Amino acid sequence: MPAFKTLDDLTDLSGKRVLLRVDLNVPVKDGKVTDTTRIERVAPTILELSGKGARVILLAHFGRPDGKAVPSMSLGPIAGVVESVLDHRVDFAADCIGEAAREAVAAMDNGDVLLLENTRFHADEEKNDRGFAEALAKNGDIYVNDAFSAAHRAHASTEGLAHLLPAYAGRTMQAELIALEKGLGKPTRPVVAIVGGAKVSSKIDLLKNLVKKVDALVIGGGMANTFLAARGIDVGKSLCEHDLAVTVNGIEAEATAAGCALVLPVDGVVAREFKANADSETVDVTAIPADAMMLDIGPKSVASVNAWISKAHTLVWNGPLGAFEIPPFDAATVSAARHAARCTSEGLLVSVAGGGDTVSALNHAGVAESFTYVSTAGGAFLEWMEGKPLPGVDVLEA
Repeated sequence: MPAFKTLDDLTDLSGKRVLLRVDLNVPVKDGKVTDTTRIERVAPTILELSGKGARVILLAHFGRPDGKAVPSMSLGPIAGVVESVLDHRVDFAADCIGEAAREAVAAMDNGDVLLLENTRFHADEEKNDRGFAEALAKNGDIYVNDAFSAAHRAHASTEGLAHLLPAYAGRTMQAELIALEKGLGKPTRPVVAIVGGAKVSSKIDLLKNLVKKVDALVIGGGMANTFLAARGIDVGKSLCEHDLAVTVNGIEAEATAAGCALVLPVDGVVAREFKANADSETVDVTAIPADAMMLDIGPKSVASVNAWISKAHTLVWNGPLGAFEIPPFDAATVSAARHAARCTSEGLLVSVAGGGDTVSALNHAGVAESFTYVSTAGGAFLEWMEGKPLPGVDVLEA
C-alpha cells in the first residue's frame, strides 16, 4: 500500500486551522436529511481534531450546482444536522472563500467547528483551478482529506489543496484505504468477487480488471442474463444487453486465461411482471419461458454462491444478485449476504462491499454492520475496483 500520513502523524494541533474535506452529499427529501451515514462516518475525525484543540474548517460539496450559487444546494441546512450528529456546535459561513470565509475563520476559537458553503458554487472547484485552491488554502494551516467518496475527482478541494498545505488522511479515508488493500491490493486468497446489478455495459472495465485479480467471479442480477444469452441461452423477456455478446465472450476468455472461475446462475426465479409478490416459479436457466423474465437467481445458484463464499478468505461485493427491492426476488441477495456475514463474524472471511445498491441490499439483509468494511463511496469504490487511479488518494502519498 502507498504510504500516506494520518492523524497519528499530527502532534501539536492546538490553534491550528485544519481544512477538513468531508463528504456531506447526503440524501435530502422535502428539505430533510433522510440518511446521516456519511456524516456519522466523518464524525470521529472531526471530533478528534476538535478535541486536540484544532480549529476545524469543513469543506464539502452538495449536489451539482454547476459552478453557480443554487439556494436549494446550500450546505446551510446541513450544518444543523452535522451539529446534531456531533453533539457539538457547528457554525456556518456563507462562502468557502473570500471575506465571508475569512471572517468566520478569524472568529474561531480552539476546538470550534465551522462548515463553509458548497465548494461547487464556484466553477473553479471542478476545474481544479490553482488560484481557487490557493484561495481555499489561505484559511488553513493543514489539509486533511476524509472524503474517499470524492477521491476519484481531481478537484481543488480534493486534490489541489494537498499540493499547497501539509496533507493527511482522516480516519474514514484511512479505514477505507486499509480495507481496500485487504480487498484487492494484497488480499488473502482465495479471493471471490460478487458483481451484480442491471447492466454489463456500466461495469465492463470492472469485470476486465477483476478476472485478472480474483479466483472466482460471481455474476448476478440483470448482468447474468447478458452472460447467459451470450452462451446461446434464451432468457425470454429478461433484462439483457444482447448487443454485448462479443464483449461478454471476450471477458469469459480473459477469465479462462487468468484461471478465474466464472460463476453464472444455473437456475432462476422468473415472473411475468415486475412487481412485489408477483406470481413466480423457479426454473433451470435453459428453460426460461419466452414470456417471462428472470428476477433473481434460484436456490441451486445460491448454494453455489454460498459454497464459493465458504471457500474464500476474501470477498469483494458490488451489486445485488436479483431485484432485491421487491419480494420475493430479494431471497438470493439476502441469503448470500447473511452467509458472508456469518463467515466474517467467525473470522473466516474478510468482506469488503461498496456501491449504492450494495449498501442498500446489505442493509435490507440486516448485515451491513457484520461485514469487515462497507464503503459508502459509489463512484470512487467502483473506480478503485476497476483499477483506476484515484487523484484524491494518490496526492496523499507521502
